[in-house]
Amino acid sequence: MKKKKRKTMFYVLTYDIASPKRLPKALKVCRKYLFWVQKSVFEGELTSKQFTLLKGELNRIIKRNEDFILFYAIRNREVVDRGFLGVEKNEISNFI
Repeated sequence: MKKKKRKTMFYVLTYDIASPKRLPKALKVCRKYLFWVQKSVFEGELTSKQFTLLKGELNRIIKRNEDFILFYAIRNREVVDRGFLGVEKNEISNFI
């Protein structure tokens, strides 16, 4: 029997957490699922189940009237060019 290949999408997540108490909790959750790129920016491939879990965990931490989390879902990595200027803060994953 063939194993079904799990479909993934590439995500970029960035956040603005208002509270110094909630910030480390959000950081921990994001690093659990994605690669830390810089300060409040994360990226990586997730299944739809992993993405749902990530959103659920973050939703329990943030205050919707104070914090902001932005997700970019990239369905086709072939159409994304990526680069940076300056000093790399963390080894950036090579998704292309």
